[in-house]
Order: sequence, then C-alpha cells, then structure tokens
Amino acid sequence: MFGNTTDSLERQVRRPGRIGWEMVAFAYICFMNVRKHWDQVYHSRTPEQLSWTQEVPGTSLAFIESFGLSSEARIIDVGGGESRLADCLLEKGFRHITVLDISREALQRAQDRLGEKAALVEWIVADVADFHPEHPYEVWHDRATFHFLTQAPQIGQYLSNARAAVPPGGYLVIGTFSDRGPERCSGLPIHQYSEEELTLELHDGFDKIRCITEDHRTPFDTVQNFLFCSFKRA
Repeated sequence: MFGNTTDSLERQVRRPGRIGWEMVAFAYICFMNVRKHWDQVYHSRTPEQLSWTQEVPGTSLAFIESFGLSSEARIIDVGGGESRLADCLLEKGFRHITVLDISREALQRAQDRLGEKAALVEWIVADVADFHPEHPYEVWHDRATFHFLTQAPQIGQYLSNARAAVPPGGYLVIGTFSDRGPERCSGLPIHQYSEEELTLELHDGFDKIRCITEDHRTPFDTVQNFLFCSFKRA
C-alpha cells in the first residue's frame, strides 16, 4: 500500500483510556458495520457504476482556488474515497493533502490509481463523526458525505470536529444533495438541504461566503442536483 494510512477508531480501541470501554466498543461496532457497507460498494462496483464519479471535480476545485491559498495550505477531503480531487490538487502544487474515508477499499483504489504519487498524500480510514484531527486544516472539503448524516447527534459531532479542525480564517466547502436532489444514495437515506437550511446548520462557527446549485450527470446518464456552499471559519 502506498502512502501513510491511519485508522483513527482502531487507534482509540487500542488506547481505551481516552474514553470508556463501553463507548469505544459501541462506536467501533457501528463503525465496522458502516465500513462493511462502503467496502462492499467499492469492492463490487467500478467507478463507472458509482453515481458520484467525476473525471474532474471542477466545482470543488473552483471553490478551493477562490480562496487564494499557498501551496503549503493543509487541505482535507472528507469522505474523499477514490475521488480525483487529490490528483488535481497535487497537479496544482499543493503539498499537504489529506483524504479521509470510512472505506479502506476506496482509499486503496485511489492509492493504486495515483501510484508513487500516493506517498505525497495522507490517507486516513475513519468515520468523520469520530475523527479527531491532529493538526489544523486551512480547507475542509466535503462532497456528498455530510448528507449521509441523518441523525442530530451525528450532525452535531461532525460540526464539532469541523470547528476543531478549521482555525479562524480557514474555509469549509460542502456539497450535498439539494432539496431537488435524490432522497437516497447507494441504498442509504440522505438528508436533502436547501441553502437556508445548510447555512443555519453551520451558523455556529462558520460564515457563509456563497452557494450554488448544479446538476451532476452520473456515469450512467442520470442527473443529481447538488448544493455547494463555501464558508469561512469565524
């Protein structure tokens, strides 16, 4: 395996003193069930069979480039899977890129695609709701992960982790299915967002910069309407 891949929940199980054993065990069981689902998705389908596949993540890149960052900026792609965003950021000269996903299978596919360049990226196997950043990020990017969180505790923990990871003056880019988008994805329910609802959800700690909606055409020629918003850490 190329690159530096870490597994945050497995580290916590090996170091239970941080939180109680029962809480660790429950979180780990939930994590493994969700991971099994996504590992199976990536194991059984090619990129052309996954609705979220993009040859070039143009909207994400446009938002990130609008921030005027230096090549030393730390950027994390939350739920990045085998997205080509890391490839594109490397091509643009960014030197501190992290990709986080709950599926080891997805990250392995991305690493295999990048070959030797995979060593230039930090790879983290984790559920974002249980992710505890070890250093700050100038950009937190999430395309199509946040909308899978449908319970208030999950959403609250995600936002708490984002606030902890992004220092004042940093940026968050988030893309979800819009209120005109699908209601399910990969057999799971999702939460659709309007611009107003997403802005309200992030009001504690993040100031909206701008939002757009766009139609994403899947590899099998269906259309999904997305809402993309950028925020600045207050």
